[in-house]
Amino acid sequence: MTPQLMQSIKLLQFTHAELEAFIDQEIERNPLLERRDAEEASSLPDDDSQTENSRKREDDEWFETDAPPTSEVMSGTLDSSLENVFPDDNNSREPMAPDLAANWKSGQGGNGGGEDFDLEDVARQQMTLRDHIGQQIMLSGLDPLHSSIAWDLTDSLDEVGYLRAEIAETAERLNVAPAEVERTLAVCQTFEPAGIFARDLAECLALQLKAKDRFDPAMARLLEHLDLLARRDFAALIRICGVDQEDLNQMVSEIRALDPRPGLIFSSGSLDTIVPDVNVRANADGSWAVELNASALPNVLVDNVYYAEISASTRNRQDREFISDCLQSANWLTRSLDQRARTILKVASEIVRQQDSFFAYGIRHLRPLNLKTVAEAIGMHESTVSRVTANKYMATPRGVFEFRFFFTAAIQSAEGGEAHSSEAVRDRIRKLINEEGDDTLSDDAIVEILRRDGVDIARRTVAKYREGMNILSSVQRRREKRAQSAA
Repeated sequence: MTPQLMQSIKLLQFTHAELEAFIDQEIERNPLLERRDAEEASSLPDDDSQTENSRKREDDEWFETDAPPTSEVMSGTLDSSLENVFPDDNNSREPMAPDLAANWKSGQGGNGGGEDFDLEDVARQQMTLRDHIGQQIMLSGLDPLHSSIAWDLTDSLDEVGYLRAEIAETAERLNVAPAEVERTLAVCQTFEPAGIFARDLAECLALQLKAKDRFDPAMARLLEHLDLLARRDFAALIRICGVDQEDLNQMVSEIRALDPRPGLIFSSGSLDTIVPDVNVRANADGSWAVELNASALPNVLVDNVYYAEISASTRNRQDREFISDCLQSANWLTRSLDQRARTILKVASEIVRQQDSFFAYGIRHLRPLNLKTVAEAIGMHESTVSRVTANKYMATPRGVFEFRFFFTAAIQSAEGGEAHSSEAVRDRIRKLINEEGDDTLSDDAIVEILRRDGVDIARRTVAKYREGMNILSSVQRRREKRAQSAA
C-alpha cells in the first residue's frame, strides 16, 4: 500500500477537525498549497487567463502544458491510483454543491508576508486547573509560607480536582506543622470552582453546598449516608435526616444538581465541535434535498502561477524534482478531497432515500439498515461505505445525527411482516416505561405489549436495551415509587 493510497483512505475516515489539521500540515509542507475563502476563490480569474503568463521548459514534461496533470500521469508517477480507493466512481462528474468546484479552483499566487493574529488561536489555548488555582493563590493574601503550602497542595490534585495527598505526609515533607497545612487547605477549599481540594465525594458535595449556603445538619447527615441514597433507600434516609418526604426530595434534587468532578472543566482534553458534513432539507414536493455543507469543505488551492514562476527560474535538477513532486502531491490531494466529498454525498443521499420515513414521521419509523444494503444500492464496496460513515454527521430538520445512527439491526415482526429497527424498539420501550404510572411494567410485560404491536422480541433483549438506556429494573422502579409515596 503506497503512501498516497493510505492518505486517500485516511481522508475518508477523518472527522472535520482531523481533516482541517491534516490539510494545515500539508500546506505547511507543500509551498504550492494554500487556503482561500470560498468568496475569494469564486472571484479569481479562470485558469486560462492565469496560465497565459506561465513559462515552459522543454526538459520537463510538467512544464509542457498549462493544464493540470492527468490522473494517469499522476497515478504512474505516484505509483498508486485513486480508483483503488474509489473503484466505483469511474471518474464521474456528478453535480455537487454549487460552490464546491470554486473551492478547489487553482488560484493566483502571492501569500502575504508575515502571519496574521488569530484570535481563535488565543481562545483555543485552554487554561489548566493549576493555572486557574494559581491566579487565586496570588489573590488570596496568603503569606509566603502558606502560599508555598497551597502550591504544593495544588500539585497533589487529580484531574477532577480531588486532593490526593495526606495532610501528615505533606506537613512532614514541607517541614511544617499539620495545623498549618489544614489552615491552608481550608483557604484553598474556598477557591473556584466550588468543590475542588475535596478529599472524597461527600466533602466535594459539602463544599459546593456551603458555597450555596445550603449546608445544614439534615444535609450533613444525608451526605454521611450516600450509600443509602445510591440504593434509593428513601425510607431510611427520612428517618436518619429527620425530614419528611417533600424535604428529602428537595435535598436529593439539590445534590443531583451538584458537580461531583469540578476539576474536569479544565481538562486538557478538548471537545471537537460537531460540524455536519451534509445538510438535509425538505423540498416543497415532499422529497428531501441532500447537499454538502459548504462550511465543512476545505478551501484548498493549487498555486499554478507560483509553480510556473519557480520552475522557470530553477536550474538545479534536485530543486526541480522537489517542486515537481510538490505539484503532483498538491493535485493528488485536491483530487482526493474532491472524490471524498462526492463519495460522502452519494452515501448520504442513499441513507436519506432508505430512511425517508424517519425524516417525515420520526424515530418510530426508522427502518433496519446495514452497510451492505447501502453499498449495493450505490455500487460501492462495503468497506468504502464503512469508512465514509465513520465520524460523519448529517444536519436534518429532526436534529444532527451521525451517519452510523441510521444503521440499526433488524428485529423480526411477530406477524411475519416488515422487520423493525432496533432503535425504534428502544424508543418504544423508553416510552412505555415513562408512561407506566403506578403499575410498574416488568420486562415480561413489555415483551407482551411489543408482541401485540407486532414486534417479536426476547425478554433478555428488552433487558439489554433497558440497561443500555440506564433505566432501572421493574423491582428498583417499584421500590423507588413506594419510597416517594411514603410520608
